[in-house]
Amino acid sequence: MMLSLTSEQRRFLRAQAHNLNPVVMIGDAGLTEAVMKEIERSIISHELIKVKSHSRDKATRDSQITEICETLNAASVQHIGKVLIVYKPAEKPKLVLPKD
Repeated sequence: MMLSLTSEQRRFLRAQAHNLNPVVMIGDAGLTEAVMKEIERSIISHELIKVKSHSRDKATRDSQITEICETLNAASVQHIGKVLIVYKPAEKPKLVLPKD
C-alpha cells in the first residue's frame, strides 16, 4: 500500500528535499534486494530521501518509484529526471506536514 499525500504536503516535501543529495543509487541491476534494504534503512533514519536511478528509461524509473513506495508503504514526492524523492514518516516524525 502506498502512502498518499495532498498537493500541499507534496509541495512542502519538495521544498524540504531541495538541498538533499541522493543517498542511494539504483544501478544497472535495478531494484535488487540489497538496494531495497539500503533504501529502507535510509528512509527510516531520514524520513525524506532522494534516490538516483541510472536507468535511461522513464517507464523503468516510474516502476521503480512505485515498487519502492508500495514495498515500504512510503509516498512518492517527486520524480524529476533520474532523481526520485520518497517520503515515509518516522515513528517519531521529524517533519511536520501541513494539514489538508
